[in-house]
Amino acid sequence: MAGDKIIAICQLGGEFETDKDGSLSYKGGDAHAIDVDEQMKFNDFKTEVAEMFNCSFNAILLKYFLPGNKKTLITISNDKDLQRMIKFNGDSVTTDVFVILEEIVEPDVSNMPASRSSRTTLSESVPLVDVVDDMVDGNIIPLGASLDDVVDTNHIDMNIDDTQIDLPDEISHILPLTGSNDEKHVKTAQQWQNTITGVGQRFSSVHEFRELLRKYAIAHQFAFKYKKNDSHRVTVKCKAEGCPWRIHASRLSTTQLICIKKMNPTHTCEGAVVTNGNQATRSWVASIIKEKLKVFPNYKPKDIVNDIKQEYGIQLNYFQAWRGKEIAKEQLQGSYKEAYNQLPLFCERIMETNPGSLATFTTKEDSSFHRLFVSFHASLYGFIQGCRPLLFLDSVPLKSKYQGTLLAATAADGDDGVFPVAFAVVDAETNDDWHWFLLQLKSALSTATCPITFVADKQKGLRESIAEIFKGSFHGYCLRYLTEQLVKDLKGQFSHEVKRLMIEDFYAAAYAPTPEEFERSIESIKSISLEAYNWILQSEYQNWANAFFQGARYNHMTSNFGELFYSWASDANELPITQMVDVIRGKIMELIYTRRTDSNQWLTRLTPSMEEKLEKESLKVRSLQVLLSAGRTFEVRGDSIEVVDIDHWDCSCKGWQLTGLPCCHAIAVLSCIGCSPYDYCSRYFMTESYRSTYSESINPIPDFDRPAMKDSSQLAVTVTPPPTRRPPGRPTTKKIGTQDVMKRQLQCSKCKGLGHNKSTCKETL
Repeated sequence: MAGDKIIAICQLGGEFETDKDGSLSYKGGDAHAIDVDEQMKFNDFKTEVAEMFNCSFNAILLKYFLPGNKKTLITISNDKDLQRMIKFNGDSVTTDVFVILEEIVEPDVSNMPASRSSRTTLSESVPLVDVVDDMVDGNIIPLGASLDDVVDTNHIDMNIDDTQIDLPDEISHILPLTGSNDEKHVKTAQQWQNTITGVGQRFSSVHEFRELLRKYAIAHQFAFKYKKNDSHRVTVKCKAEGCPWRIHASRLSTTQLICIKKMNPTHTCEGAVVTNGNQATRSWVASIIKEKLKVFPNYKPKDIVNDIKQEYGIQLNYFQAWRGKEIAKEQLQGSYKEAYNQLPLFCERIMETNPGSLATFTTKEDSSFHRLFVSFHASLYGFIQGCRPLLFLDSVPLKSKYQGTLLAATAADGDDGVFPVAFAVVDAETNDDWHWFLLQLKSALSTATCPITFVADKQKGLRESIAEIFKGSFHGYCLRYLTEQLVKDLKGQFSHEVKRLMIEDFYAAAYAPTPEEFERSIESIKSISLEAYNWILQSEYQNWANAFFQGARYNHMTSNFGELFYSWASDANELPITQMVDVIRGKIMELIYTRRTDSNQWLTRLTPSMEEKLEKESLKVRSLQVLLSAGRTFEVRGDSIEVVDIDHWDCSCKGWQLTGLPCCHAIAVLSCIGCSPYDYCSRYFMTESYRSTYSESINPIPDFDRPAMKDSSQLAVTVTPPPTRRPPGRPTTKKIGTQDVMKRQLQCSKCKGLGHNKSTCKETL
């Protein structure tokens, strides 16, 4: 946008609400507008916002959404952040800025042990020198060390017995820290100033004492080191040389409780504040971000780093934030390893709660996970009773901790909506995995009697497996994969424009309804490239060209029809495997209920989209002339002469056969002989069939909404995670949507139809 100037709509006093897809919406509150340009400084902007809402400068945080992403709030904390916001919203006139008040917890100092010298401020602090985490012999353990792994060093005898000592009568009160940014950093940590109160305080475990001691040290801005640290006693002193602050806690006899036996609460050190990440363990980071991670599942490590810095004054690195997030996710979602071990019982529960379903898994020789197949009875019944015998096979990579791939078979309902039939999680997409998936699918569809048409890639062993397992079925090659292969094989030989023209002719050949039109399209390709022409002749075009294909694809030419289903899997693929499957189950359950409810309101014989298509064909009838015949075969004249066979539901234009709906020529004949076009539509497009598709329900699976199961030890089979782990770096992604080359189809500018241009269009003016 010219001038890099936007209007910031600043909002305060409302609440964020999480929608079903995880996106956030802001409800309520007041709003004011501020002009923001690239010359404005952050402090000036924040000052203006604070004055506008009559708030303290230090009591507010400013956040905004990136364009197109309503799931993650971005913090504005400096001039660069403000400039980024302006650039990110450069194509917009306005942007929303959310003003969030920081909660300030006033410390209760009436009973506090003496704090460090009030001369210490954050601005005066000096970071601690980095120390190796596991260096115990030197008796210096940085606050970032894993406390549970530290053992009793027994190197120094502190001469501290279990005799209690009294606290001093005079207790120094904690004075507020100076400096606006420093004050901001410690506001959140102030709530931890009373976590350690003195001699006699009890804790349920050593772990609890260590965690509270860590928070206490962060709140009071000092570092400590362990003199003794084991399962029944902990002795700690201030890291600063000569500082008398120390504390000793040990287990109360005959109990598991830990009690503070001695404490010298006085600091004489300058209290050098540690602002690097050594004072933050992974478990501490996890405990801080866990609640926020519930609300914002896409909470990014870089945002965690920024938030911890702003709220606690601690500078983490990216890896510390990432590890803390992983621990928090496991605490919220359950263990990935435990989820694999739950698979045997999980599959049993699926088939118990949803009779007629198929859920099975396999492991490798070392008991590691190999494959999981799931198909619910409601999906199988709906496909057999109400859907066309047409299945789309495709896959999507998973970004989970142990990677893997999701294989899926989806169908098209009577309204051309995605209907999930079956899916599998495999450790890697191989020929054997697809063969196994199709074997399970064949078993699940054992009651299906009609030959099934598959739309899928011809690679990955699918061509051989489909022919072997589903005998008598049809395999239509996915046009998307064929196009990618064509472009790859011709790489470097032609310019982008020439390739685009060839792809348009390639699509025209695929959609051509008759052999004559197919020949015209590939001859056009031949005039550009003889190599491309020969490639098409050798590509088994009888498996992808409408003019020669024997199955019924209903003009569905690509295998990625089930994009809705793949998006569900992508949204849940970082969950443990059982939870991911259960999320998908919930999505299918909701889909079935919603579409069943909607269809109960329909009053037409055909589904809405098919009614619209039939009506569109009916409008073309006016310009057609029907020559009546004594038999059941008729001649129809218009821009071309077509022959219609009513008994065989056949028209020489092939539109009737390809779509399952009467073409305009058939409708003209049916009108002349007094028949209803609805009686000659495929039964799969009837509202009654659509309701049959969604007549069954998927039932919830009890006991699997918790992270872990108590009875997993009773399982007869042990399943461990697959050996493959996510490699370092950004994961490669497979585009779920159509590729760019697919968008370059031959499309008529007059009727918007595919497979022809305006010069050969039969649409009447």
